[in-house]
Amino acid sequence: MYNFGWRNLLNINRFEKWMANGEPFFPAFIMISVTESCNLTCSRCWVLAGGNRSLSLTQLDGIIRNSKQKGSYFFGILGGEPLLYKGLLDVMEKHSDCYFQLFTNGILLTEEVAMCLRKMGNVTLMISIEGLKEESDARRGRNNAFERTLSGVRACRKARLIIGAAASICKSNYNDLVNREYIELLAKEGVHYLWYYIYRPVGAEPRPENALDKHQIKTLREFIVEQRKDAPLQIIDVYWDDQGNALCPGAIGMSHHISPSGAVEFCPPLQMAKEYINEDAGNLAEIFENSRFLADLRQLTAGDSRGCILMENLEKLARFLEEQQAADTTSRGTVLEEYKKMKSVAGHHMEHEKIPEKHVL
Repeated sequence: MYNFGWRNLLNINRFEKWMANGEPFFPAFIMISVTESCNLTCSRCWVLAGGNRSLSLTQLDGIIRNSKQKGSYFFGILGGEPLLYKGLLDVMEKHSDCYFQLFTNGILLTEEVAMCLRKMGNVTLMISIEGLKEESDARRGRNNAFERTLSGVRACRKARLIIGAAASICKSNYNDLVNREYIELLAKEGVHYLWYYIYRPVGAEPRPENALDKHQIKTLREFIVEQRKDAPLQIIDVYWDDQGNALCPGAIGMSHHISPSGAVEFCPPLQMAKEYINEDAGNLAEIFENSRFLADLRQLTAGDSRGCILMENLEKLARFLEEQQAADTTSRGTVLEEYKKMKSVAGHHMEHEKIPEKHVL
C-alpha cells in the first residue's frame, strides 16, 4: 500500500510541480513492453504475431533504476505476454520499493505463479478479458480462452492478490461487457477493479469498422459515470478527467512507453520513435529531458483535443512522423504505411457534450 499509494501520490505531486515550473521532463509513470512473444494470436493486436524482440534483463533493470532516481516507482509491464519473459519476476522482486501493474491474458497465471506474486507483494494483475466465451475465442484465436482466463483470475483470487480486469471496448464486445451484469460477474470472481479502454484500430490488420461510433463512446462514458455510484468494484477511467475533458496520458506527459526494441515511444500503440535506450538504459533520463520528437508530439496531440490522435487525426500524425523521419520500431516494419492507409475514427473528445463525474470522492 505504501508503494502503490503514498509513494505514487508523492510522485504525481512531484511531476505536476516539475511541469508547472518548467523543470527537466520525466514522466510520472513508464509503460514497458518487455517482449513481443505471446502464447496467443489475437486479432486486432498491434504486436506482431510471432515477433521475438525482447528487452535484455540489464535494460529492464536499468529502466527501473534510472526511473527511481527521478522519483518514479510505478511501472506498467506489457508484452506480448510478459509472463513469457524469463527473469521478469526476479527483476520485480529485486525492486521491492516499486509497484508493478502486470498486463496479461491470464492463461499463464497458475496457482504457483500467483503465490509467487503474493510473496513479492508489489504486483497487481491487469488481466485482459476481451469478451465472453464466443467473442473471446474469436479474438484470441483459441478455444476456451474465456474459461482459461477466468482460471487465472481464480488462481489470483486464491492467492489474495489485487486483481484488475481490462477490456478494449469495440462494437463486437460492447453488449457483452458494457453492462451491470458483467461488472457483477467480475466482482463475484474476485476482481477488484475494471479498466475500460476504447478500441483503437491499429496494427497489421486494423478493423476500423469495429471501432465505436461517437454515440457509443458517449454512452460508454455515461455508463462509467453512473456505475461508479455503487459498483461492487472500482471502475478505472483514463480517457476523461473529472469534468469530462478528453485525456491522453501521453499528451499531458504523464506516461510514455518503452518497446521491446528499446525504443522510447509516445504510447504503446504508436510504434514509431527517434530515440532508443542503450545497453543499460543509462541514457533514459537524457532522452526524456531532451527529446524534441516526444515534446513536439505532446504539443501536436494536446493542440488538437488531448484525445487520441491515432483515432482522431491519423493523416496529421502520419505527416508529422514522416517529417520527423521517425523510425518504425516493430518487427513488421509497416507502421507508417498502415497509418497512411487507415481512416480516422470517432474519438473520445466531446467538446460540446462533456459528461462530468457525479460521484467524486
